[in-house]
Amino acid sequence: MRTSGRHVLIKFRTMKIAYVIDSLASKGGAERIVSDKLNYMAEHYGYDVYVITCYQNQQQDPNTYYLSEKVSQINLNISYYRQYRYRYPQRLWVKWTIYRRLIQVLKNTVQQIDPDVLVGLGYFMADVVTGMPCRALKLVESHDARSFSLLDKGSKRSFWSKVYMRLYRKYYLKKVERRADLIVTLSNAEAKEWMKAKRVEVIPNFTVMPVLQQSTCQNKRVMAAGRLEWQKGFDRLIASWAKVHDKHSDWHLHIFGSGTMQHQLTELITFYSLEEAITIHPYTSAIDREYSDSSIFALSSRFEGFGLVLLEAMQSGLPCVTFDCPYGPSEVVVDNQTGFVVNNGDVDAFADRLCCLIEDEVLRKRFSEASVRRAKHYDVEMVMNQWKTLLESLLR
Repeated sequence: MRTSGRHVLIKFRTMKIAYVIDSLASKGGAERIVSDKLNYMAEHYGYDVYVITCYQNQQQDPNTYYLSEKVSQINLNISYYRQYRYRYPQRLWVKWTIYRRLIQVLKNTVQQIDPDVLVGLGYFMADVVTGMPCRALKLVESHDARSFSLLDKGSKRSFWSKVYMRLYRKYYLKKVERRADLIVTLSNAEAKEWMKAKRVEVIPNFTVMPVLQQSTCQNKRVMAAGRLEWQKGFDRLIASWAKVHDKHSDWHLHIFGSGTMQHQLTELITFYSLEEAITIHPYTSAIDREYSDSSIFALSSRFEGFGLVLLEAMQSGLPCVTFDCPYGPSEVVVDNQTGFVVNNGDVDAFADRLCCLIEDEVLRKRFSEASVRRAKHYDVEMVMNQWKTLLESLLR
């Protein structure tokens, strides 16, 4: 039973929480952490958990990551990409009709669920989610740094399209900030960017990736992982590896991921004559084995929301070299203790730090032991207890 009044929860009533996301079929960090979080809430806390996927057709595009049977998944099956069958200006009209239909279907679905808490992700329709006409408390998880949310760098949009996106992005973020009851960020640095929000809390990510065997740090192998997109900065890593290869041609760089820049990155590898020194692999569900077979992890991102792969690498005993990009990596990796944090964009310094670890096995192993200890700060039980305390305090 629920008493009258907004956000008042009787302690004997099961909390009902609903997430809104574009799709769970993508191979991204946000999709992985959201899936793990939903599973934990349903299986350990007994919450009534829903996830609404807006653009996913589960028969054609199944979930990438495991989702518990205790989580109710509702696929709206909105054909968002149908708009690309049409040329401008007809595409604009088709896009608008799709968008209006999505809002209506989403509104009806949320009203049917009647959640206590409605959660949107900062990068996907958070303005719509926080504006839903329902009694739920509206919470936004920021998985991308606010400064880079919806950023369209590296795309081939026209000049006017980019102007429109800049204006839309500014309007979008202000609306989210004004409407959300609570915004949860992954790092302290990003929390400072939401100064005008009603309330901001910081809860980091965690990982439930099993570690069957930790790295010995003896294989001549450096690895990196992520989407092959501009954000992840693999072009910078390749340029850096060209310098490493000059000194340590017996070491190999392995990159795991897929994306729109694969052809461009392959051409860059050819440009530096590194075909025998760098291998790009497709996404693998057995990424834990790749961590354990490597000796160093490299993160070359231009920006991050958190850098979940760093946490996975450290849990596997890998010393890390990362750019000090906004935001997250410098809060996860302790410079000169669990790895090296390099000034963002300094390719030469990045190469030097890699060489430092390559040349000193004792240092690698010392950083490895410290990395494992550091990763325990992001234990799933500790992080999820922060979520439990926050959610139940909000609705008390």
